[in-house]
Amino acid sequence: MSKYVKNLVTDHLRKQLDGVGDALLVNLVGLEANASNVLRAELAEKGIEVLVVKNSLAARATAGTSLDGLFEDVGGANAVCWGAEDIVSLAKEVVRLAKDKRFEAFQPRGGIMDGERLTAEDVEKVSKWPSREEQLSLLVGQILGPGSQLAAQLIGPGAALASQIKQKAEEDGDAE
Repeated sequence: MSKYVKNLVTDHLRKQLDGVGDALLVNLVGLEANASNVLRAELAEKGIEVLVVKNSLAARATAGTSLDGLFEDVGGANAVCWGAEDIVSLAKEVVRLAKDKRFEAFQPRGGIMDGERLTAEDVEKVSKWPSREEQLSLLVGQILGPGSQLAAQLIGPGAALASQIKQKAEEDGDAE
């Protein structure tokens, strides 16, 4: 490949990966064409993009970006996955599909999250974390919990007092 073509490919990769902060490396070698198409379709449904890259050109394209270091010490053919709601959702989907018998060759190889490199084992660990949506629901529950508990404690004695007054009024009404 000529230097001119390498520069064109590198620029194209740089534009495609512009703004991507977190990504995972996966193995697609060994997948049959039909399985690869089904896999890509399932990933696309979740908003995940997959791009098979040449490691040396991708390393040049990601140099100086948040993905810098993603292609250090990797060999063989790799594909880059990015997208989804967050890195946890991306890892959950990649690990789920890696366990699917239809896609046995599809395996996570590592990745990068917040500028830190991830190994394949780290990707597995990240997939067990709560997603952004789950974290937000936990946070909202923690914020609203004390308020609802306070409201219940304030309303409880007032309701008991109102009940006692009503009961006393009914007793007085029966006595007359």
